[in-house]
Amino acid sequence: MKLQNVLPLDIEKRSMEIIEEELGQLQLEPDKAAIIKRVIHTSADFDYVRTLLFSDDVVNKALAALKAGVTIVTDTNMACTGINKQGLTKLGGKAVCFMADTDVAERAKKAGSTRAAACMEKACSIAGPLIVAVGNAPTALVRLDELVKEGKINPVLVIGVPVGFVNVVESKEIIMKTGVPYIVARGRKGGSNVAAAICNALIYSLTRK
Repeated sequence: MKLQNVLPLDIEKRSMEIIEEELGQLQLEPDKAAIIKRVIHTSADFDYVRTLLFSDDVVNKALAALKAGVTIVTDTNMACTGINKQGLTKLGGKAVCFMADTDVAERAKKAGSTRAAACMEKACSIAGPLIVAVGNAPTALVRLDELVKEGKINPVLVIGVPVGFVNVVESKEIIMKTGVPYIVARGRKGGSNVAAAICNALIYSLTRK
């Protein structure tokens, strides 16, 4: 096997070319293609072609929110760190994660819940358009569903891609029935890297020409 001679600045471009080649004749819907390819690029997993699900017109809704200066709330610092801050800042937005906040820890302890669930409660106080990106904790999606139904929060997009085995599949199915716009990776797969990749695909579509 011979190594490819690819300059560092061209690695992403070549990766995307390989993804295109391996997709072959498969045609992705134009508004969703960049997101699916970015997730494949991040994970090297082509299963996302069939498992990444989108609610009606969700991409346009998410892009409109980004243009309006959205706040992205993540359930892990890893996902928050992985979001391209330069592009997001250029659009007037910001990304936050409350997992390490003292008040979140206290709220979770008092309620007997997870910190991820408490983070969703804290997100209710954010003004302006809101995207919630969950890549790790199914409890965040379950609590988010409750908060939406209680009329306490109304995200313009929920990215539901927690990874794992306990309540992961179930939480994704719940959030798809909540009534909020969603991008969900059905099944067990996902992760903080996937959550960040979806955010970045949306950001890049507005900032990279």
